[in-house]
Amino acid sequence: MESMKTLSEDDAVELAEIFHLLGDPSRLRIVYACLGEPVNAGALAADLKLSPSLVSHHLRLLRAARILTSDRRGRHIFYAAEDDHIRDMVRDMAVHIKEDHKVE
Repeated sequence: MESMKTLSEDDAVELAEIFHLLGDPSRLRIVYACLGEPVNAGALAADLKLSPSLVSHHLRLLRAARILTSDRRGRHIFYAAEDDHIRDMVRDMAVHIKEDHKVE
């Protein structure tokens, strides 16, 4: 019988840090807003009704954790989800919370 695979300690720490970052509602809203077309920090702040400095702070953390990527276009920097893994996970969990869950 094949043994159950486990995460290494280092991988578990890195994954926990990602979930910790996504545990902040403002950061999660920023990530969700970046799942489609790339968006700049000013638009994020305006759309989410957050201060530009707070959005910039969150964007720095999310980029450092490889959750978001950035692309400079002239004077503006546009942000998007790093890859399909991030997009799928966040979208799947958003669908999950909207499902009708019956407690038995």
